[in-house]
Amino acid sequence: MASQKMDVHSSWFILNSWMFVLYSEEMIVSLLYTQVVLAASIISKSGKALVSRQFVDMSRIRIEGLLAAFPKLVGSGKQHTYVETENVRYVYQPIEALYLLIITNKQSNILEDLDTLRLLSKLVPEYAPSLDEEGVCKAAFELLFAFIEAISLGNKENVTVAQVKQYCEMESHEEKLHKLVMQSKINETKDVMRRKVTEIEKSKTDRGKPDKGGFGPLRTPNSFNDMNIRGGGPGGDAIFGDMDSFMHKAKGRPSPAPAPASASTKVSGGMKLSKAQKTNQFLESLKAEGEVILEDTQPSAVQSRSSSIPPSDPVTVTIEEKLNVTVKRDGGVSNFDIQGTLALQVLNDTNGFIQLQTENQDLHGLSFKTHPNISKELFNSQQIVGAKDPNRPFPSGQNETPLVKWRIQELNESYLPLAVNCWPSVSGNETYVNIEYEASKMFDLHNVVISIPLPALREAPGVRQIDGEWKYDSRNSVLDWSIILVDQSNRSGSLEFTVPAADPSMFFPISVGFSASNTFSDLKVTAILPLREGSPPKFSQRNRLVTANYQVV
Repeated sequence: MASQKMDVHSSWFILNSWMFVLYSEEMIVSLLYTQVVLAASIISKSGKALVSRQFVDMSRIRIEGLLAAFPKLVGSGKQHTYVETENVRYVYQPIEALYLLIITNKQSNILEDLDTLRLLSKLVPEYAPSLDEEGVCKAAFELLFAFIEAISLGNKENVTVAQVKQYCEMESHEEKLHKLVMQSKINETKDVMRRKVTEIEKSKTDRGKPDKGGFGPLRTPNSFNDMNIRGGGPGGDAIFGDMDSFMHKAKGRPSPAPAPASASTKVSGGMKLSKAQKTNQFLESLKAEGEVILEDTQPSAVQSRSSSIPPSDPVTVTIEEKLNVTVKRDGGVSNFDIQGTLALQVLNDTNGFIQLQTENQDLHGLSFKTHPNISKELFNSQQIVGAKDPNRPFPSGQNETPLVKWRIQELNESYLPLAVNCWPSVSGNETYVNIEYEASKMFDLHNVVISIPLPALREAPGVRQIDGEWKYDSRNSVLDWSIILVDQSNRSGSLEFTVPAADPSMFFPISVGFSASNTFSDLKVTAILPLREGSPPKFSQRNRLVTANYQVV
């Protein structure tokens, strides 16, 4: 009896095992024949990916290869809304100068694919009113969120355009709470700012009294502050005058007229309040509260707004060098001029009784010039920047005071931070332009922008190969080639594009812009030397190399 029961149980187990195997095979076959959207993308006619959302695990190289191959498949002349390869199916729809496409497996239902594409084609104009590269890139994040709401795990959701917009615009309680906290911090900071302004007014008024020492603006006619008032424009020539005087070419030039006093200038105390000054104090207060302030990092922004960054240390030293370079297209340098400035910013008078110990690289053609109130003997003998009168502090406030200037000349082509070569050649009805850059190992360059002038074009140039990113300015007919960072991993790079037949001289002059965190002179402040008892104040140092005029002609 026991053996008979075992046979019955064994037969039941075998029968169920076979049924499970058959059921599993049916599930696998059904899964293979279900719709799976691999990616939803918006690309240009040349195959450049503008927005792409993947719904399966795919590498970046894989999706970029699939998107780059699509324009070649469309160009075969077939008038269809889909194209198939050995592995995937492209279901696409042209939208002006772009393509909206979804990539699916070949087993998916083509009708469901078209329905998914129809939904996406209605969503794109809702978030990108201008259907061009710039408009799509601006709305990239909104489009990605909309694609996620429309497709889930590779399958189309049963939603409408209105529902997708409602889901994307959902309000968050945490966001509201965060905004309330931020507004509370802003209100508190404004109150602190008003009290600080009152304190600064009072301290400036007291400093202007005759019984106080220092560099008071009304008491000492030859002080640093007076030199700033009598100087030129905001370029930093207030102390040393025009750079021509530095080259001993224009002696006896009359000084420019003093700037007219504004309505917000308090003459009795020498205090000047402006909107920019209040903004700086407000940003400084936000930083003190722990908030992160984002700052523009473009080369022009670094050059024009770096002085407005509120300091966080009692003493700030800014060392800047500006490049004026003109390179010949066939080789050689016609102009290679470097102008440097060491500027000091002290927040309060108590920290103004100091000297700066400096050091620099011994470079051929490097010559220094110090401010008239700086001791030249001390600087030439010990490289110490200090006032002639040790009883007078450096001026304090929100403005930087230039103390030392220098110039570097007689450098050859081997010292160029970035060399650019342009090779235009005409072949038939097209001009092929190959441009390459080669960076020096001395510097790591940030925000490199190489601007190539082009002849007037109806369409953007055809970029075939590029290391970095490009943008075409149709209004000025300029192609901007940008590289965020040039370091040891990409000391060289190239760009290749085509335009209709044009004269090779049309692609010059090429303008170059970049910045770096170290300088040619390698001038730096190694220590702060206090002139009175107590420990030296904490200081920070900013070093930068920027381009004032860098061209290939």
